[in-house]
Amino acid sequence: MKKLNTRIIKKHKLKSKGHSLSMLTCYDYQTAQMFDETDLDLILVGDSVGNVVLGYETTIKVSLDEMIMFSSAVKRGAPNKFVVADLPFGTYSSLEEGITSSKKLFQASECEAVKLEGAFPYQLELIKRLVQIGIPVMGHIGLTPQSVHEMGGYYMHGKDQKKANSLLKSAKDLESAGAFAVVLECVTAPLSELITNELSIPTIGIGSGDKTDGQVLVINDLLKMGKHTPPNFCKPVADLYSLRKGLVEHYLNNFKKMEADENHLYN
Repeated sequence: MKKLNTRIIKKHKLKSKGHSLSMLTCYDYQTAQMFDETDLDLILVGDSVGNVVLGYETTIKVSLDEMIMFSSAVKRGAPNKFVVADLPFGTYSSLEEGITSSKKLFQASECEAVKLEGAFPYQLELIKRLVQIGIPVMGHIGLTPQSVHEMGGYYMHGKDQKKANSLLKSAKDLESAGAFAVVLECVTAPLSELITNELSIPTIGIGSGDKTDGQVLVINDLLKMGKHTPPNFCKPVADLYSLRKGLVEHYLNNFKKMEADENHLYN
């Protein structure tokens, strides 16, 4: 499969009849290697690594150094994929800080693009500047986890007309600033469809209905790799948590029966 670039991703909007962009999160080298052998379109090294790998309650504790470490590992494992890395909380609180953080993440990880949340004026200016210096940017609106405390929790966005109009404007502003795609997280399905139809760049939905140009899911949710039930918009295709637990228990039950030279000696 031909490796994507921002030009191809943007063109996808024009000729995507019947084919949605597929995007999954990834946080480690071995999973990235597996993704590299599939037809997956895009990989997101999300700051959700804080929740599903590092055990943080929210994404807010994730640092730039952690994102560089995980993004670099993923890129080494998937050299033939278009990899997007999240800018973590607090690393783009100002224009200059955002430029510095983006350059560091982009250069060190060798990913193809960065993603940032929000569409406030300074963030739009940041996107313009990053694009000018050669760093592709994916936008993200709706539920923005880095702002979960300010927003008051996790919920669907765009239910009333005022908020819907604001989200539509934000999406258009992101496109005008130079974003090559926009993630719509937990945005009502009708509004997601409207935004998708209004933009000339692809929309990638998560918990936002099926009328976006693409979909992104957390791989740990899709494969149910964790103990807890995934969000209701994700239907797991497996239960790897139970499967792996069962395999480990099977090994432990047989451990005492195994011959010492089969388990403790290097041949």
